[in-house]
Amino acid sequence: MKMSKKVSSNIVLFLAAIIWGFAFVAQVDGMNYIGPFTLIGVRFVIAIIALLPVLFVFERKKLQQGELARTFKAVLIVGLLLFAAVTVQQFGIQITASAGVSGLISGLYTIFVPMAYFVFFRKKTGAQVWIGAVCAVIGLFLLCYDPQSGLHFGLGELLLLISSFMWTAHVMLIDHFVKTVRPLYLSWGQFAVCAVLGIICMFIFEGDQLSVQSLIDARWCLFYCGVLSSAGAYTLQVVGQKNADPTSAAIILSTESAFGAIGGALFGIDNIPLIGYVGCALIFGGILFSQTNFKRKNSSVRDAKMAE
Repeated sequence: MKMSKKVSSNIVLFLAAIIWGFAFVAQVDGMNYIGPFTLIGVRFVIAIIALLPVLFVFERKKLQQGELARTFKAVLIVGLLLFAAVTVQQFGIQITASAGVSGLISGLYTIFVPMAYFVFFRKKTGAQVWIGAVCAVIGLFLLCYDPQSGLHFGLGELLLLISSFMWTAHVMLIDHFVKTVRPLYLSWGQFAVCAVLGIICMFIFEGDQLSVQSLIDARWCLFYCGVLSSAGAYTLQVVGQKNADPTSAAIILSTESAFGAIGGALFGIDNIPLIGYVGCALIFGGILFSQTNFKRKNSSVRDAKMAE
């Protein structure tokens, strides 16, 4: 029996969510060998190289002069914010050393986006978003609470929460620029900005720690984040969203935070107490619930996720 286009699209989207979720495991592991700026810089160099074939296949038409200027402006603004977001997130990941915590806290941007649109632009926000936000806040408290030592919301968790606000701003900027700029060029360009800034910061702040051996040791992390998480999962999402229901696509892609927690448990990275897993469930449930009534596809989410 031939599989329907909708079912096959959902499977492809789930695969993208799994890849993005397990990327948090790779990012935690990479910190054992290289510094945050090295991971960011090299990862995005690999990503822009890996994304070139995708750009060639889907965007063969060259940019016109007026379009080139608009694209350059958008790429510079979005790329700077993306670099800031991924840097803050990576330092948060380094401190927490937890794929599950990193994925779940970072994933809160899914709730923050509709809330931000309501606060700044008075766009209607469904009750499910506010309910999901309450669940997520309670879940975050439980995730940071240890029955033995009490509440622990340290610098790492704070940085991850700040990064989720940055992802929110990034999504909103993408949503603004994608109306006048082609998405693939915007995505590739913001990757290029991150690659350049990451490499510069790598030599300034981590040059004395850098070695060929350290890069070799971190090769699987760099390959996963650069090729699979960015270029690979992005391509899967482009293909999957062609025939998927927008609401279903948003829900499926939001499950990446759960896969981050699963990956952390499977690879023995996370050591979360039972009450923390209750918090994880509440955060994930809040994210999932907040997505249930989304009526339109937000293409900017696609571009924002490429950095995780």
